[in-house]
Amino acid sequence: MTGSTPSGRRAMSAIHLLHRAGQCADELFTLNVGDHQLTPRQYTVLSSVAAADEPSQTTLVEITGIDRSTLADIVRRLVQRGLLSRTRTRTDARMYAVRLTTAGDAALADVAASVTAVEEQLFAAVPAGERAIVRRGLEAIVSAHGPISSARVSARAIGASRREEVEDDA
Repeated sequence: MTGSTPSGRRAMSAIHLLHRAGQCADELFTLNVGDHQLTPRQYTVLSSVAAADEPSQTTLVEITGIDRSTLADIVRRLVQRGLLSRTRTRTDARMYAVRLTTAGDAALADVAASVTAVEEQLFAAVPAGERAIVRRGLEAIVSAHGPISSARVSARAIGASRREEVEDDA
């Protein structure tokens, strides 16, 4: 079986490897944090709200990269569970400002050690001297491509990819 050999693993595309790494992260998160009934995306939203000053849902889309409809559903569920509250903004009655509730703050505190353990488990697979490099690489990818919804792809990224193909062929 080619996929099980070291050379078969090297042949996997970066896209597939990033997808698989995300699956590993989600599984480790669920195993370590699942008792708290938070999904990785819900945790991301809660921690993003905690770090911002009453962000709008639009701002949360930009911060997290979660598409608008999925984020709205996550916020709705977290509001129903009493972990977030949301109110219409004063400047635009169509927008919601989102705030962490006392229960949401407690939920974040309850899972903090588990989330740290998940990150340690993930990075344990990477040699110690390369962990910072891997993290910076992931941050660079996210930073370079900005928030990308599932419905659209950055035209700039497509253009850069095509330019590289042309340069490689030259």
